[in-house]
Amino acid sequence: QVHLVESGGGLVQAGGSLRLSCAASGNIFSIVTMGWYRQAPGKQRELVATATSGGSTNYADSVKGRCTISRDNAKNTVYLQMNSLKPEDTAVYYCKADIRQVSFISPLRQYWGQGTQVTVSS
Repeated sequence: QVHLVESGGGLVQAGGSLRLSCAASGNIFSIVTMGWYRQAPGKQRELVATATSGGSTNYADSVKGRCTISRDNAKNTVYLQMNSLKPEDTAVYYCKADIRQVSFISPLRQYWGQGTQVTVSS
């Protein structure tokens, strides 16, 4: 089984910064894509940023210029550096990974972490 564990959330003032981390462990051959999603109260879960093993990144328009996603492939870890945080960034942030567990011909399977709370006060 694969487990994703997020950390780094917390309470910050508007304009502050946080760095989220997500480490994957378990049966892992490769992680094709890792990323961050968030869900605010009363809203659907939405993409924040993703990164491929090759270094390609993708960001939601709402966080472009404020967030940076990065990966340490050797550690099966993804990070999200968030700067200039706004109250609307308040949400539970979830790590997601698309993983091949056995070999390059294994199907991709999607795994989610438990989430870490980010709260940005005015």
